[in-house]
Amino acid sequence: MLLRFTKMHGIGNDFMVIDLVSQHAHIQAKHVRQWADRHTGIGFDQLLIVEPPRNPDVDFRYRIFNADGSEVEQCGNGARCFARFVLDKRLTTKRTVRVETQSGVIELTIRPDGQISVDMGAPRLQPTEIPFQADREALSYPVEVQGRTVELAAVSMGNPHAVLRVEAIESAPVHELGALLEQHPRFPQRVNVGFLQVVDRHNARLRVWERGAGETQACGTGACAAAVAAIRQGWMDSPVQIELPGGRLSIEWAGAGQPVIMTGPAVRVYEGQVRL
Repeated sequence: MLLRFTKMHGIGNDFMVIDLVSQHAHIQAKHVRQWADRHTGIGFDQLLIVEPPRNPDVDFRYRIFNADGSEVEQCGNGARCFARFVLDKRLTTKRTVRVETQSGVIELTIRPDGQISVDMGAPRLQPTEIPFQADREALSYPVEVQGRTVELAAVSMGNPHAVLRVEAIESAPVHELGALLEQHPRFPQRVNVGFLQVVDRHNARLRVWERGAGETQACGTGACAAAVAAIRQGWMDSPVQIELPGGRLSIEWAGAGQPVIMTGPAVRVYEGQVRL
């Protein structure tokens, strides 16, 4: 069968988006890996699937698969693309939609200027909720990696993140240390690793090593986690502008127990069909 899809990106973090509301298919991990290949497939960081909701209080179900075929809980850049997709495809006429994810319900709003704001919910900071192995919650944690100690913050934005402060993102050991920390035993579900350079009280630069995908041009949940870590440790104040290799995101967070609001663009690249 032929399956319609849309290629999209959120500041360079790219996606294949499939509507399984009007189409019907059973997508397996092998299909995801095949389509994700940038030489022989479509090429993307994540596959996003739009499904009918299981919960009557929400508009859609949102599923995310990494390029390696693993399903994950959340993706912020993908959420903005999801909102643009369902509106463009006339799956809804609402400018604000509630979406069910593996990690809970999020709310997506398409603003008059075309930017999309996502209420990502409150960050989870208790180690058991991240999940991260630690005796108690702390602003940061020392972690041993191949005989050296690195200091990192641990935050869940519906998916686990480690945030490390660096002097300059250009010289940060993203590929070496990111790959080691992704698989670190203190993160039982693996982890996304952000390397944060604080520029001033409201501006920062970030590179992210994503579990199951490697370094990406942008990571929305990574930007949210980095902003939360920086605000909690007194390095920055909300709102925070995060500059990633693919572009800029605006992050607002009022503090403990409050939701993180992420705002940025979502772009449709092309439409296609793939044989399943």
